Amino acid sequence: MLFHHAKIDYFMVFKLLARNNLSMVNHNSNRTSGKIRITGGRWCGRKLPVLNSPGLRPTLGRVRETLFNWLAPVIQEAHCLDCFAGSGALGLEALSRGAASVTLLEKNRTVSKQLAKNLQVLQAHKAKIITANSLLWLEQQSDVFNVVFIDPPFRNGLITKTVIALEQNRCLAYDAWIYIETSAENLAFKVPAHWQLHRKKVARQVTYRLYICHETPQKHYNTDYTD
Repeated sequence: MLFHHAKIDYFMVFKLLARNNLSMVNHNSNRTSGKIRITGGRWCGRKLPVLNSPGLRPTLGRVRETLFNWLAPVIQEAHCLDCFAGSGALGLEALSRGAASVTLLEKNRTVSKQLAKNLQVLQAHKAKIITANSLLWLEQQSDVFNVVFIDPPFRNGLITKTVIALEQNRCLAYDAWIYIETSAENLAFKVPAHWQLHRKKVARQVTYRLYICHETPQKHYNTDYTD
């Protein structure tokens, strides 16, 4: 019996393996990698999937519990804005605890689609998802909010820019509450002088603060900023 030895094209084999690996990476990058758990309100205990996406960092459950204890006097019937929604943990927590409405800004379309699925599961009709760059959207809108969440990807310099956009575009109601989450390294950012620091706390790798804005939108269009 004669055996014919096939000639192996190693270059083609390498290309096929590389293509398959890349496909697996792209596929896995859009998979859900965990869940967020709502800590209070009508959906308390509900778990929702979160995508494995670069820069996506849901606010810790115990941080949300503390934050919404701080917000307990004002969250009922509040109109809320989540400037960097990501997993939607903050906005969904607000809705669960009685917020009148939540506007969720998220520029990543894949993350936004997963967020929409979670809203559908919860039948959260008081939430609105806007797939857009937060800073550009703030320049064009006319709504006013009672509670604002600012929790952008770390080390991107977005906090001060977002604060200025909120001020200049008159997005804050009288006595609005503003939540800011940063890395525990306390990277510098600026807030208006009329924002009073109400609470500040550190948990693991994050520092979180809650401010109260004591000016009406008409008064704080031009303002001084402080560290």
